[in-house]
Amino acid sequence: MTEMITADLVDLDLSAGTKEAAARSLAERMVALGRVTDLDGFLADVAAREAQMPTGLDGGIGIPHCRSEHATEPTLAFGRSAEGIDFGAPDGPADLIFLIAAPAGADDAHLTILSSLARQLMDEDFKATLRAATDAEATAALIRGDEPAPDPVPEPAAPEQPAEPDESDAPFKIVAVTSCPTGIAHTYMAAESLENTGRDTDGVELVVETQGSSGFTRLDPAVIAAADGVIFAHDVPVREKERFAGKPTVDVGVKAGINRPAELITEVREKAARGETTAHADASSTPVDNSGDSTDGYGTKLRKWLMSGVSYMVPFVAAGGLLIALGFAIGGYEVADVKVQTLLNSFDWGSTTSWAALLFYTGQAAFAFLVPVLAGYIAYGMADRPGLVPGFVAGSIAVTANAGFLGGLIGGLIAGAVVMAIQKVNVPAVLRGIMPVVVIPLLSSIVVGFLMFVVIGKPIASLQSALTDWLNSLSGANAIVLGVILGLMMCFDLGGPLNKVAYAFAVGGLANPTDGSLKVMAAVMAAGMVPPLAMALATTVRGKLFTKTERENGKAAWVLGASFITEGAIPFAAADPLRVIPASMVGGAVTGALSMTFDATLRAPHGGIFVVPLIGNAWLYLVAIAAGTCVTAALTVLLKSVRKQPAAAGQPEAVQTPSRTVAAAEPEVAQPAKV
Repeated sequence: MTEMITADLVDLDLSAGTKEAAARSLAERMVALGRVTDLDGFLADVAAREAQMPTGLDGGIGIPHCRSEHATEPTLAFGRSAEGIDFGAPDGPADLIFLIAAPAGADDAHLTILSSLARQLMDEDFKATLRAATDAEATAALIRGDEPAPDPVPEPAAPEQPAEPDESDAPFKIVAVTSCPTGIAHTYMAAESLENTGRDTDGVELVVETQGSSGFTRLDPAVIAAADGVIFAHDVPVREKERFAGKPTVDVGVKAGINRPAELITEVREKAARGETTAHADASSTPVDNSGDSTDGYGTKLRKWLMSGVSYMVPFVAAGGLLIALGFAIGGYEVADVKVQTLLNSFDWGSTTSWAALLFYTGQAAFAFLVPVLAGYIAYGMADRPGLVPGFVAGSIAVTANAGFLGGLIGGLIAGAVVMAIQKVNVPAVLRGIMPVVVIPLLSSIVVGFLMFVVIGKPIASLQSALTDWLNSLSGANAIVLGVILGLMMCFDLGGPLNKVAYAFAVGGLANPTDGSLKVMAAVMAAGMVPPLAMALATTVRGKLFTKTERENGKAAWVLGASFITEGAIPFAAADPLRVIPASMVGGAVTGALSMTFDATLRAPHGGIFVVPLIGNAWLYLVAIAAGTCVTAALTVLLKSVRKQPAAAGQPEAVQTPSRTVAAAEPEVAQPAKV
């Protein structure tokens, strides 16, 4: 096993002015040693990790890190900046920069070493030694742990905690869980910070379970049972969260565990004094289970709740819609006239009509779950498992009341809100075990049923009917404008929330298909195919503008785009968003407008070119896709070519990329800058 850091990976005079330039400078040392195979590809992975959350930490530390297929072995590079570099820390620039590269299949032993470094960074004497170091070899040895840091200088005793001491001598026992998206640095730094503060706080015993990349060792159930409070400091869902149910809990992002551990300890003690506990006994993680800081705004939470419902709905839509479309393709549209009883009682093994009817009714059964699943999992995203029953009930009532997709969306939000309100009621301990199984489903279903049937069901059904009539009346300029809007939405975030909103709007109309809703579905799928197809075309015609990794991704993008998987363009957008995303939006708008102009229709919610036989005006539809693809590819090539033009009059031109600004006169501008 080679050494994780050597003198060649230490720069005690790092001259970079930005975090992107610092990462590039340190990564170049990794490339020189053969530990990173593709500089631009690796930096793109670093930038993608940085986009999730800034990696600056209080105390003058920047710790950019990522898992990357371009890293051959776990590697750490260290740079010290005299001027300081902004890594997004609240207290200002960082002068100690650690770049960590972990291969996609990094072994546990190396990841454990990396976690040890993260813990050392909470030691002020360790950081002071790094700031005073003059020799690269000695610095590398200190970071590896070959040389111990100086003995800590005694500090004045910390002031007493403001919380009143317990009357008994028993300590207040806290269990904590820390985790971050990469599971390398922040996970262990938060653990070290909490443990250190726990040791320094009178009357507190605190133990931490780190759920990092190297796996996690579960806390002893007896320790959890004896705990008086729980702290979750995490940016990804806590695994096996139900183990901690029924206790006072503070739930925050991982950085809060690093930056304000004393506040978290005080907060959980205050919750325990007030008798506040988690209301649910079964806390299985959900797709939106506090994956960020608890201070997320309402708009962010609403988006996550809606995306939870959409993410669970899409497989039902794809499977059901494609089965229905295949039924039509095999047996014609008259297959819908075949009676279900005929299929059950006299299935003809040699008849294409029987097989077509089988596919049609199977797809129809899957499609019938569309609205209930949407509503159920919106409520699930809001209130966890107790939200499922009232959410599905709300969705089913929405179908019964002809409130459709819109009714399911609103019903899911209502169901989740009702359950969340019930969960806030502080009930006796004897009732907590039956709350999620009996009491919450019963009470919430009654409330949701009343609201959906008596109060809002009819108004929503009227609104849904008006929306359907509006879609059917679309023609001419109005239809083209709608196509442009849908195309822009599909290509703005390439599979993200706005893309999913447009897609959900389209598939919602397939529940009760009309000519207008079928046009919308066609425009949405066509626009969604454009970005990956355009990136594939651009890498084919002007490959020198792209990195080797992007050219390889371009080959896969042909298939992804043809299959209507918009996410195939994400690697390109992540590397160069200021050029790829606007170009994609223009091409998507062109395709959406042309699809509407050509009156193209589509009954299948997915499938790309593989469902062309089910498309109305199929040849013109393909022309619309080709036109948008060419527009986006041409714009991408043009924008990438422009950035390589030298500045006029001999003046260094500041070339702005998504992650760095460099002078055009610098040698590295000769190659396309990637992040």
